[in-house]
Amino acid sequence: MSLFSEIFVWWDRQTMGTRLFTWRKGERVGEDGQGNVYYRERGGERRWVIYAGAAEASRVPPEWHGWLHRVVDEPPGEGGVVARPWEKPHRPNMTGTAEAYRPPGSTLARGKRPPATGDYEAWSPAD
Repeated sequence: MSLFSEIFVWWDRQTMGTRLFTWRKGERVGEDGQGNVYYRERGGERRWVIYAGAAEASRVPPEWHGWLHRVVDEPPGEGGVVARPWEKPHRPNMTGTAEAYRPPGSTLARGKRPPATGDYEAWSPAD
């Protein structure tokens, strides 16, 4: 990362201020499968994440989200949290991308829109 972007660009990884604060007061706690690194303040209460890439909060997996927001006291272990059979793997927010969910009938969805079913009656000012 260039010095310019580290000083001014907050949406991609960390800024110079975050780097200095992390170096001075941070204690590394762990890393998730996406490369995000988690820290806590030595002798303090703060917890934070340094993203691997764009700073997108939906990239934080549920087990780390719980730790960041103090739902659990202990960070996820080396083995990680055992997933339940009904749980799906974590996916980041896809809004604004080509992979975003588009419900049937949406003008942005691929394919043809289904025809009207006849239950719609247009309003007319003459009525």
